Amino acid sequence: MRANENVMIVDDEIVLVPYREEHVAKYHEWMSSEELRELTASEPLSLEEEYDMQKKWQIDEDKLTFIICAYQKPAHETTAGRLHVQEQSQLTMIGDVNLFLKGAPDEDEFEVEIEIMIAVLR
Repeated sequence: MRANENVMIVDDEIVLVPYREEHVAKYHEWMSSEELRELTASEPLSLEEEYDMQKKWQIDEDKLTFIICAYQKPAHETTAGRLHVQEQSQLTMIGDVNLFLKGAPDEDEFEVEIEIMIAVLR
């Protein structure tokens, strides 16, 4: 996740932010759902284990993890891709995106596997 630790992707209705410590409690709440764990082939983890996993993912060189947040671009906003600091605290987590990198970007055999989880429906 080092490659995206300072990357935020902003669209009109969603924002992708790096998975950080402040997201762990909500993420753990989602993953307490047996149905969601089954759909994502995930094992149940304690909250402490979830924090440990987030720290591990944060230094991973072959995985990028973003939290998907719902966002409503203000009507007066015309600049795409920007989000004011005060708006960031108003984002609502709704899922995550994981990108698993295989090989190096400059190699012919480079592959990226993407997993998207929507945990909260609007």
